[in-house]
Amino acid sequence: MADDFPYPSAQFLLIGKIIEPHGLKGEVVIFSFSGQPENIQQYPQLVLVSSSGKLGQPCTIEKSRIKGKTLIARLSSISDRNQAESLVGMGVLISKADLPQPAENEFYLYRMEGLPVFTVEGRRLGTVAHIFSNGAQDLLVVQDGENEYMIPVLDSIIKDHDGEKIVIDAPPGLLEINSAAGDECPWTP
Repeated sequence: MADDFPYPSAQFLLIGKIIEPHGLKGEVVIFSFSGQPENIQQYPQLVLVSSSGKLGQPCTIEKSRIKGKTLIARLSSISDRNQAESLVGMGVLISKADLPQPAENEFYLYRMEGLPVFTVEGRRLGTVAHIFSNGAQDLLVVQDGENEYMIPVLDSIIKDHDGEKIVIDAPPGLLEINSAAGDECPWTP
């Protein structure tokens, strides 16, 4: 999914990264981790974070446009290319308080972190350690001791999410791919 940026995760959510300057007037190109760069425009403030975890002052988007999976934006207080170049590599945070309420039967993925995961048969698989995207879909990384499972976030697999636990209906082979037995290569020469 995203680069590792230390930040106060109770208050903020990492939504993207500044990948390059654009033009001479201080615009930057922001890569959206959600694949929906248009959503970045809706937040009243952004906070930039360095790879060391240093938070910048809140800023606003003064002007923006979409280009593929990126947003080209002019941020407040950035007025030239040199300033824009100094922001390359920084993470883009939003305040969780600024998130809109999800619609019925919708939820924010970050709220799944730390929840226990069970199969529809009642087997406890572990706890969601983190979530990432492989480019095609979001994956829950479920850990229990040395066992780790990667569960695609698909309606056909995630059967229940009530804010306290997650119930999955794993297709045949999904859990075995990640098991210790799955580490052995069946075609060893």
